[in-house]
Amino acid sequence: MSPKNRNDAIRDGARRAAAQLKPVAERAKPLAKTTGAAARRRIFRTRAWAAPQVERSGKVLQDTVAPKVSSALSSAASRIDPAPPRYRRWKKPVGLATLTAAGGAVAAFLRARRKPTVTTATTTSADTPPPNGQAQTNLGTDTEMNSQANP
Repeated sequence: MSPKNRNDAIRDGARRAAAQLKPVAERAKPLAKTTGAAARRRIFRTRAWAAPQVERSGKVLQDTVAPKVSSALSSAASRIDPAPPRYRRWKKPVGLATLTAAGGAVAAFLRARRKPTVTTATTTSADTPPPNGQAQTNLGTDTEMNSQANP
């Protein structure tokens, strides 16, 4: 069978089924309309009955159950909450001691830098090395120097 013939056969079967269902659908329409109206009335009555029931239940829950639930939640929260950290009293004295020691060290360092170098009157220029690091020969007095310079 070709695809065209198959499609035609399917359409013919659907037309026959629709023709058979039309009289049944015509008989069901009035029944469906009355059933829909009855369902709407029943839903309205049910909602009218349920609204006060729900409101009363809500008030009962609010007055009796809610305080119990609230206290249970509060006690659970206090059990879950970790203990507050202990106040460490040693931190402040240790910090002050550290600052005092650091201040003393700084004061000692600055005082050591301010001390002048001690020079004695007995030192001579012959005892101290020359500033450039070379050895210096002892020339003696000025008269000896002049006599050596002019032979």
